[in-house]
Amino acid sequence: MKVTVFHANECDRKKCTSIKMEKLGKCKLVYNINKIPSGAVVLNPFAQKAVSYEDYRYVHRRGVVGLDCSWNEVSSSKKFFSLSKYHRSLPFLIATNPVNYGKPCILSTVEAVSATLYITRFKDEAKDILDGFKWGHTFLELNHDLLEAYSEADTSKDVVRVQNEFLESKE
Repeated sequence: MKVTVFHANECDRKKCTSIKMEKLGKCKLVYNINKIPSGAVVLNPFAQKAVSYEDYRYVHRRGVVGLDCSWNEVSSSKKFFSLSKYHRSLPFLIATNPVNYGKPCILSTVEAVSATLYITRFKDEAKDILDGFKWGHTFLELNHDLLEAYSEADTSKDVVRVQNEFLESKE
């Protein structure tokens, strides 16, 4: 599975999950926006469409592209978000990384990539990419029911429906 991460050099390198993913041989880091593979699914928190099984073939053929930047600076990364027609956002999930533990929707890069792989039914790859992170298994355990439900949804609309039903049940 091809995983590429555009690294914006805005993070604490000691806590950076994408740098660790690269050291573990699980992704390719790029620092030049023009090195992002065309046709890949680009994770974009502002995308109108949620990742779903519909994206299986794009992930299989071209891979996933994550953005590693500070959540405080993400809106300034507009050029990154103009690169592909396959922009996808992630549905509601809870972060388990040490920096944002327990915070909804503020995932680390490795959590976002893992969630994308899981939702597009590359479940073994989703688990594998988290190997090497002490807390990686916790992400899948805490979000298991949601990830399963999202992965069973065939379309982006279905994923959003599952998400909304979950959120309404918690009100």
